[in-house]
Amino acid sequence: MNNGGLRYQYARLNVAEKLIAINVIVFIAIGLLEALFKFDVKQWFVLPKDLIAFISQPWSIVTYSFLHDGIFHILWNMYVLYVASRILLNLFDGKRFLNVYFLGVILGGLLFVASYNIFPTLMQSNAILLGASAGVMAVLIFVCTYIPNQEVRVVFFNVKLWQIGLFVVLMDLAQIGLGGNIGGRIAHLGGAMLGYFYARQLMEGRDIGAGFSKFIDGLVNTFKPSSKKAPMKTVYKNKSKSPRSSKAKIDKDSHQRQIDDILDKISKSGYESLSKAEKDFLFKAGKDS
Repeated sequence: MNNGGLRYQYARLNVAEKLIAINVIVFIAIGLLEALFKFDVKQWFVLPKDLIAFISQPWSIVTYSFLHDGIFHILWNMYVLYVASRILLNLFDGKRFLNVYFLGVILGGLLFVASYNIFPTLMQSNAILLGASAGVMAVLIFVCTYIPNQEVRVVFFNVKLWQIGLFVVLMDLAQIGLGGNIGGRIAHLGGAMLGYFYARQLMEGRDIGAGFSKFIDGLVNTFKPSSKKAPMKTVYKNKSKSPRSSKAKIDKDSHQRQIDDILDKISKSGYESLSKAEKDFLFKAGKDS
């Protein structure tokens, strides 16, 4: 497949699938670089436990989430992210997915650094943080909180999302008690806290990720090349809108009102209260966004 075909296939992916693709590409690229040059590329992008080291490479609060320690590590993270993101993107747009994911990554990373600098017993181990688990946990716990009674198939059984969320959180707490990968488990719990709090606030009509989204938009716009202003021209336009543009606006407003009505129904009665037609409509809206 040529580069044009690859670009086309990538453009067709939704935002979560693009994020998964980027993680896989980074994993393969770093593996090749380290194999060819025998140099630890990851050291510049992992999140260190030491506060001074973290301050010297602040970008690591995000970049650590794109690194994975082995094939099974990335496969499991990307599988859970794929499943959880399909549910979230049936309910909300891609921007909200990114808010939940990256705020989970950041909070998980901050709790990791804080834990190794507040609790002296943890400082004895030489630890770094890498992997997408905190962001994945944020997305998973978000959907488990927002539609807790929605049932999903796990092997041979149907279980509710709240049961899955409770299970994974208890597993992380238990493994902290056993002393295994304490820093990583703390990061998981940070992501879970973010996902739970984000969903609860959203159910009350508050989007805690709105400020983060504006910050990222402003950051992106800062690095965009400024276009030169064209000479001023006097242009006369017909102020009356064409019937086609008016109809398109009405259709768009009606479409958004239908989405809002369905989301309101979910917040009051749960996802399972939707009819098949409403679920199909929400799924299609999530794919188109």
